[in-house]
Formats: sequence, structure tokens, C-alpha cells
Amino acid sequence: MSEVVQLWVYLASSPLFGLSATLVAYVAAHALFVRLGSPPWANPVLGSVVILAAVLTLTATPYRTYFAGAQFVHVMLGPAVVAMGWPLWQRRHELRRRGAYLVVAATLGGAASALSAVLVGWLFGLDTAVLRSLAPKSVTAPVAMGIAERMGGVPALAAAFVLITGVAGALIGKYVLDAMRIHDWSVRGFALGNAAHGIGAARAMQVHADAGAYAGLALSLQALLASVLMPLAARWWG
Repeated sequence: MSEVVQLWVYLASSPLFGLSATLVAYVAAHALFVRLGSPPWANPVLGSVVILAAVLTLTATPYRTYFAGAQFVHVMLGPAVVAMGWPLWQRRHELRRRGAYLVVAATLGGAASALSAVLVGWLFGLDTAVLRSLAPKSVTAPVAMGIAERMGGVPALAAAFVLITGVAGALIGKYVLDAMRIHDWSVRGFALGNAAHGIGAARAMQVHADAGAYAGLALSLQALLASVLMPLAARWWG
């Protein structure tokens, strides 16, 4: 028993712990997701978060110790986003025809997402710094954190809002789109990527190739538009 305890102490203090825990948690959550028939509510990202939170809490492992190893997975977010460009390249002729409409849709969708979130937060009496952290909730996390910082918000809080938004979108997006009778895969994917950024795009890719491609496009457009327009809007906001 003492040998097991010593092994755990070693792993918990090593960068290997964070990396291994992340991979094992996701594999377990994804296996459960597949076994249940891939329902949206059993999203493996949410399952991974729950498993990791439970492990860190039960073992009293500091988040910094965990992230020392998990950062290796975090670094791969950049290449993963870039890889979304390949499905778009395969559909480049189609995108050229729809380009202007897609930019307008992304602009209006991003504005609706940010304004509705800020309005609800304002009605609940949230602090200005919190509201400015809430505005970029539908933008991918690294960009949202930078936007929040430039607008006078809290980057860490913005990242939390982004995670909640992405998981919520991946969980209920299918049901909302079904209720609206939207069946075109490109439209469904674009809507999901527009509202739920990377987590929504990952879910769209699991469902259909066209949905995944358009979700990746929406994710990219939101990052570009929000990084330019939100700081300008924050100046007008005062």
C-alpha cells in the first residue's frame, strides 16, 4: 500500500500527471459517449471536465500542478484550429459564392450573442468588468481572453464563460435547431460554430462533414470579427 501511495505522490507532482489525467479522462468520457449512442447530452468534453474536477478535488491536487502537464494538450489547440482550414479548402468554390452572406451572418450572429449576454447580465446587475468578460463568450477561448483584457474585463472569467457557452451549445444545439426545423448541414454547422465556437465545431464534425466545415468557418470568422469590432464597441461603451 505504501508503494502505491509513493507512486501517486510522484505522479501528482510530475507534469506526467496532468497530461495522463487529461487523456485518460477524455478516453473514458468518449467511450461512454459512444456506448450510449452518441447523444448530445453525453458530450465527452463535458464528461472530461467532470472527471478531472472530481479527481483534482478528491486528491487535493492544485490546478497549477495539473496544468503543468495539461499545457501540452493546450498547446495543440492552435494546430487543431489551423487543421479546420482543410475542409474549407475542399469547399472553396462553394464558399466563394456564399462569402458575403456568410460574413454578414457571422457579424449579426456575433452581435446578437454578445448583446444578449451583456443585456441579461446588466438586468441582473453584474459589474461592468464582468459584463465585459461576458461579451466575448462565443469566441474561441484564447481570442476571448485577449478581447476581455483589452476591454477591461477579466481574462480568466472570460475563459470560464467561453467554456460554459461551448458546452451548453454542444448539449442543446441539436434540439434547438431541430425545433427550428433547420435541416441543412451547412446551416446547422455554421450556427453551432457561430454560437459555441470550438466545442460546438468539434460536435459538428462528429455529426457531418459539411456541418464541421461550416462550423470551423464560423469559429474563424467570429475570432476575426470580434477581435476588431468588440474593442471598438467597448470604447463607445465607455
